[in-house]
This record gives sequence, structure tokens and C-alpha cells, in this order.
Amino acid sequence: MPTEVLMPRQGQSVESCIIIDWKVEEGDVIEAGQPICDIETDKAAFEVESPASGTVLGIFYPVDADVEVLKVIAAIGEPGEDISALRPQDDGDDGGAETTAAEQSSAVADEETQAAAESSQQPQAEVYSGRSSPRARKLAASKGVDLSSLTGSGPHGRVIERDVIAAHPVPVSPAAQQRANAEGIDLPEQGSGIGGRVLASDLSPERSEAVTGVVAAMEFPGSVEEIPVRGVRKLVAERMQSSLRNTAQLTHHASADARAVLAYRKKCKAAPEATGLAGVSINHIVMYATVKTLLEMPEFNAHWQGDRITRFEDVHLGMAVDTERGLMVPVIRYASRMNLKQLAAEAARLAQACIGGSITPDELSGGTFTVSTLGAMGIEAFTPVLNTPEVGILGVCDIQPKPVMRGDDVKFIPHMGLSLTFDHQAVDGAPAARFLQILREKLAAFELALAG
Repeated sequence: MPTEVLMPRQGQSVESCIIIDWKVEEGDVIEAGQPICDIETDKAAFEVESPASGTVLGIFYPVDADVEVLKVIAAIGEPGEDISALRPQDDGDDGGAETTAAEQSSAVADEETQAAAESSQQPQAEVYSGRSSPRARKLAASKGVDLSSLTGSGPHGRVIERDVIAAHPVPVSPAAQQRANAEGIDLPEQGSGIGGRVLASDLSPERSEAVTGVVAAMEFPGSVEEIPVRGVRKLVAERMQSSLRNTAQLTHHASADARAVLAYRKKCKAAPEATGLAGVSINHIVMYATVKTLLEMPEFNAHWQGDRITRFEDVHLGMAVDTERGLMVPVIRYASRMNLKQLAAEAARLAQACIGGSITPDELSGGTFTVSTLGAMGIEAFTPVLNTPEVGILGVCDIQPKPVMRGDDVKFIPHMGLSLTFDHQAVDGAPAARFLQILREKLAAFELALAG
């Protein structure tokens, strides 16, 4: 009996996943546990492993299909086994399954039905049924696309991301969309804004023609490589664009006396492995101090939701992790209830899960504040982008000697760079400055912060 390959449920909040790449083809002989395809959610990308050894008898969904969880996406078994009962029967364009001639002949009784069956072998878009995927809704909102005007190509007529892209492949500013709707103007294929964004100024006939021809007129000498944007990289790009578009971001820069941090880190490194402190890093120390600061300044441990601000009693700390597949932000749940040793252990576990590909969507959501560290790469200051709807993110930078006046003398004291980006819609500049002031004090006297 053939073995079903199901679209896995990647977390309680995930209703569907998008297939971004098939690693096998029909007819391939594979082993149990072998990766057969890559999928993505709104949070991250994952591999689907084969549940059994055998031959790939059928692949039921194409790349870019948005498939509901627990749907059968492929079948594995012995050559010649019947898999007709496993094929999706009503998934429209996302189904990707072809109907055999034998199946057609048993299902049709007249010429009209036969014609319909033959037509069904070709991908057919279904009429919009009022359903849409989360990614489609997010993209439609950013592009100003009316979902009800689209024809859905997903299961049961569901509007998916590619339907929105096909409707208008470039971003449109709200002002441009409003003018286009009011005056009945067709939007150009290319705008003059960042990433080809169509601006209101692009809607004059002369301007539209000029902008549309820009890309076509360009010549690029030498060989080029085009790389499809998929998986985590695509998710990160969408999040960054949405964050910058929907928030009023401002960044304060400061530096903290790092002598106490360096001294405590030296003690931890010298501690026996049995204490659990040997693995405590400077980043863990900064995250711990940040949690303590957030408890004193709860306006930063919050979400901006347009018509309201939600403040949280507990700190659920996001931490940026660089992986081969792209940036991930796992969340340390209830970081405010942890001591330094516990926080460091959980941070290390989550980082390894991201790098190893075992992180789950639930572990990548629910943060109330984020810390991003680039100090190990020698970055002295940067502008981290908010992980919306959070109202703050801290950038941790390199430790460099800084000249400081001590009486009539100048001493060079190691200082750690700190960059705080905040949403000015939710928090003003003075509280942000106080946040950095409190954090600097805790880092400059870290052992006192531990005792507090």
C-alpha cells in the first residue's frame, strides 16, 4: 500500500505552507528520512522528509503551491501501485495532478463531460470564494490590491500569493494607488521608487513611459546570474519592507563602559563546565541586562497595533540568528523569569535549532522585544530594523577603546556600542534615551545588576 506524504503542521498557528522546491522527481528511489521538498510558512523555511523508503509514485503539488496542512502532497511505494485515491480531487491549479485516460473514461458519459475532463488536465483557476492565504492578504495590503477582484488559483478557489503578484508585480504607494483608483489610471509596470515602487509622480503619461523603459534600456556587460528569491530570504525581505513601510523608526546610538562585562565574562570562561557558566557569552550578558531594563521601562516591552499599545508583564526576548538560509529570530519565552545561566542555555539551544534546521514556527513568534548582535563582526554602530509589531530592537555592537576624561587626563576605556531602534508612534525620543541610560548603567556595574 502506498505511503502518504503529508504537508506537516508547523506549529499551532500555521494553516498552510508553500512548497518552494522539490528535491525529488516521480520515479526516484528514495530512503526513509531523505529530504524530499522544502516548504515555508510565514516564519521560516523547513524540509519535509520521506516517511518511508521506496519509489516516488506521485507528486501532487507544484512549486509555489500554497497547501493546507495535513494534505497529501506526494505518494511513495512500489512501482505499479495505484495512487489514484491519494490524488487531490479539487485543488484547482495548486493540485498539479493530471487525470489519466482510464480515469476519464470511467468518469464521463457524454461528449460534454469528456470535454470538461480533458480541460481539467490543464491548470484551471477557480472563481474567488472569499478565501485567501495569510501571505496573499499581507502582500495585497502592501500593494493596494483588492482581493475580491482576483481569480484564485489555490485550493477551492483560494487566492494565494502568486495571484496577487500576477495582478500587480510591483509595490504601489498608497498615494499612487488612491490616484489610480480615482482617475482610472493604469499603473505602470515599473516605478521610480525603491524596488521599482510606483509613486504618485509616476502616473503622468510621460513619466510612466520613461520609467517603464528604464530597465529595458539598461545594458549589463559580462555574464550575470539570476537567483530566485525564495524561502527565508523572501520572508525576511517581506518583513523588512513591511516594517519600514508601517512604522516611524528612529535610532539612538550610545556606548557603555564594558569593563565590568569583560571582567564577568572572564570569570565565566574560567568557571568549571559543571557550573553551566562557561558558555555564557557577552551577548548573553547584554540580553540579561536588557531584560532587566525592560522590566523598568515596560513601554518598550510592547506591541504597536495602530489603535492601541499592548504592554506585556513578562519579557519574551527575540534574538537575531544568522543562518545559511537567512536571518531567523527565535524567542526566549519568559526571559524575565530566568537567571543568567538559564537564559544563556535557552539562547544557545534556540540558536543551534535555527542553524540545524530544527526550529519550529512557534519558537519563531511571540516576541515582545528583540536583540540583534553584530559586534563579533566589528560593527561599531548600525540601524536595526524593527521586528513588528514590537516597538523596540537593540543592536549590540563591537567593543572599542574610547577616550574618556578623568580629571586632566584622558584614559582609553573599552566601550560597547548600543543602537536602539524604536517606533516613534509608540515611544518618544526621551524615554528611548532613558532606556539606553539605564542599560548602560547596568552593563557598567553588571555584578550589581545580577544581584538586583
